[in-house]
Amino acid sequence: MTFSICVREPYTDEDGNRQLRFGVAVTTRLPGVGTLCPFASENGAVATQSLVNVDLGRKGVEYLNDGLAVEDALEALLNADDGRENRQLHGVDADGTFVFSGAECIDWYGHIEGENYTVAGNLLTGEAVIAETANTYESTAFDEEPLALRLIDALEAGHTEGGDKREDLPVQSAALKVVETEDTAYSKFYNDLRVDATETPIADLLETYETARRGYEMTLEKYADAYESDSIDAAE
Repeated sequence: MTFSICVREPYTDEDGNRQLRFGVAVTTRLPGVGTLCPFASENGAVATQSLVNVDLGRKGVEYLNDGLAVEDALEALLNADDGRENRQLHGVDADGTFVFSGAECIDWYGHIEGENYTVAGNLLTGEAVIAETANTYESTAFDEEPLALRLIDALEAGHTEGGDKREDLPVQSAALKVVETEDTAYSKFYNDLRVDATETPIADLLETYETARRGYEMTLEKYADAYESDSIDAAE
């Protein structure tokens, strides 16, 4: 089902420690893609699509959490999957990337593998969809803007190029997840967002992101003392 991007970005936290952030974003001309495709943890990000096997995403992240390299983890799962040639599966971990498109995926389908990212799509209007998704991410990689926002920009670029070709399916969805290795006092809830049923998935995901980030900043301002003291009494 349509197209997605997985990303790894190293960065340095305020204490000068090296950290990693992993992100995955997806959109499709079906509802509820956030329940099926994107998976991420502090050890990597995985997207499963085409004729979806959700276990490939769930188990893929579990294997990464157990210390397997992404190429070993995802290849092992595909080797045990009788529907392998109907699948697209891709992802990143701390050191590597992996991407696979089965021979029985529906045109147009294909993938791109970059140094720190992977992009894959099927049932698309053409190769330009994933090319522009990749190019847009590359142009903003390691930018100061939050990764979640840059992933939305990458999806928008692919969507503008034509995206999913099934115009007879107007109800669409989009989702993103970003996870960082850095321990923070506050959960950045704008890093885990879904738009489950809409005819304007990317615009709605952007609006959801902007609203969630504004709410996050307002929450920090109101409850900073409570978080700092780890006491509900300070929230009054």
